[in-house]
Amino acid sequence: MRIRDWNRNLKVRLIGEFFMNTSYWMVFPFLAIYFAEEFGKSTAGLLLVVSQVFSVAANLVGGYCADRFGRRTMLVFASFGQGLAFLLFAYANSPWLESPMLGFIAFTIAGMGGSLYWPASQAMIADVIPEKYRSDVFAIFYTTLNIAVVVGPLFGAVLFFSYRFELLLIVAVISMVLGFVLRLYTNETLPESVKEKWEAEVSTGFAGAVAKQVKEYGVIFKDKLFLLFVVAGILGAQTFMQLDLLIPVYLKETIDVQTVASVFGKEWNVTGETSFGVLLSENGLLVALFTVIITRWMTRFREKWVFFMSAMLYGVSMLLFPITDWFWMFVLAMAVFTFAELMVVGVQQSFISKLAPEEMRGQYFAAASMRYTIGRMIAPMSIPMTAWFGFGWTFTILAILAAASGLIYYWMFELFEKTPSH
Repeated sequence: MRIRDWNRNLKVRLIGEFFMNTSYWMVFPFLAIYFAEEFGKSTAGLLLVVSQVFSVAANLVGGYCADRFGRRTMLVFASFGQGLAFLLFAYANSPWLESPMLGFIAFTIAGMGGSLYWPASQAMIADVIPEKYRSDVFAIFYTTLNIAVVVGPLFGAVLFFSYRFELLLIVAVISMVLGFVLRLYTNETLPESVKEKWEAEVSTGFAGAVAKQVKEYGVIFKDKLFLLFVVAGILGAQTFMQLDLLIPVYLKETIDVQTVASVFGKEWNVTGETSFGVLLSENGLLVALFTVIITRWMTRFREKWVFFMSAMLYGVSMLLFPITDWFWMFVLAMAVFTFAELMVVGVQQSFISKLAPEEMRGQYFAAASMRYTIGRMIAPMSIPMTAWFGFGWTFTILAILAAASGLIYYWMFELFEKTPSH
């Protein structure tokens, strides 16, 4: 399905979200450094965990609200909320005030805004795109996000530390402009049947609404297939989240200075830090170039084998890293790692939309993202594990978790294929 054939909502979002994601990634990668300098590493780590807890809660609320109040409503509300949070963050780093704690509060609110945005954005795609094209569309959005992830930090590395106030102000403005654009140029996609369902219900007040939301999320996690999907995702997340955790630490300790090539008599040397930069760029470049191609290729295979092989390849990449300190082995390991990532990029979002009843799409997408939020809370344990077991065993344990993830995916699809509707 070509982009020009898309619903206008998605065309507007694709462009608007690219600018928003790029500006966000000018800031996000450097916040851990900022908070560590201001509060110390231990306190900063604790604060970031607290911030993540609020984002998890906001994500679940966002899914409920996307089904209750509408997709566009939540996208607009979240964009403006995030913009105001970055405005507050800018004020906390302005010529008039220097307040790291206010900055942390603003960052937490901004993160909650992003968590409110995400379920509605995914549900909107499922609302307007036929099932057979969804993998392609999710893949294209993922590609633009990854381009932003590559481009944003390049500018942010300079702007965040030298022009922080101005940068945060720009991010706030871009987020609010996105809110205005979404309000003016998109329309609501919440199915009429879902609107009628909500309108027919008698208002039960705030307490009743909270109780109903808890009940509905309880129903989701009683869905055995979905629960297996989330558990497998949490185990798998322990591998791919090491890109920002274990891998840079390992490279820094493994490579001092290494000659990796000689061109016209001139040697190309890398250190641990620069080699990580090369691998990160490799990952970003491969994602930008091949996401859509590999996603379309994967749609030719049964989903069971796509998820299973992706998990196994993540495990293989974990085993390749500690084999040697040779730089080119790391390049190979990263290629395997990235291919595993790209195998399921579009397919997994499409699969969630298959599992989700029409009236609960937002909540299913929100609950599914717990694979990442819970995974992100556990993944940093790999760092102390290197002190307890060494790098070799740590990578091996991560490979075992990836294999367990693949087996659970296989079991889940065996059950899924036996359900009457499939």
